[in-house]
Amino acid sequence: MVQTPAKPLNLEEFLKLPETKPASEYIDGVIIPKPMPQGVHSVIQTELASAINRVLKPQHIARAFTELRCTFGGCSTVPDVAIFRWERIPRQENGAVANVFAIAPDWTVEILSPGQSQTQVIKNILHSLKHGTQMGWLIDPEEQSIFVYFPDQPTTVYDTLGEPLPVPAFAQDFHLTLDGLLNWLVE
Repeated sequence: MVQTPAKPLNLEEFLKLPETKPASEYIDGVIIPKPMPQGVHSVIQTELASAINRVLKPQHIARAFTELRCTFGGCSTVPDVAIFRWERIPRQENGAVANVFAIAPDWTVEILSPGQSQTQVIKNILHSLKHGTQMGWLIDPEEQSIFVYFPDQPTTVYDTLGEPLPVPAFAQDFHLTLDGLLNWLVE
């Protein structure tokens, strides 16, 4: 469902609004509420972020964030998992992670929820790629497939169990297969 306010808001006005649960995104001047995550979505999101962080965070390579507002290129989106290389994580003066992320993630992951517009999710991934994201994943749990998006390369579909999933170059130490991801749902 798309929310059109009585008076159109610009990005700055949108960012001053109170956060909603679930989050709303601001894309091309339109406020779009994200669907409330359900069981399958929640399991994949939390397990994937944890798995990435177990491998990449201790080495200060990258860090995965869930439901993190990222504002860049005139839009404000909330990827299901946003992965930032360590040196690009916005920080406060004391070194703590900042609250505001006004940059595109290095790797963005979206998990399709029942009833969610695949087109809108793909648009979010393509917007991120246009603004410096190295790779985007669209996980479709119902179809048991992952669409992998790259800048300036054809989209690839991974739907074969056991096949290693591609990751950005900075995340080469992280290994996952489609069946590994799907197994999180039955643990």
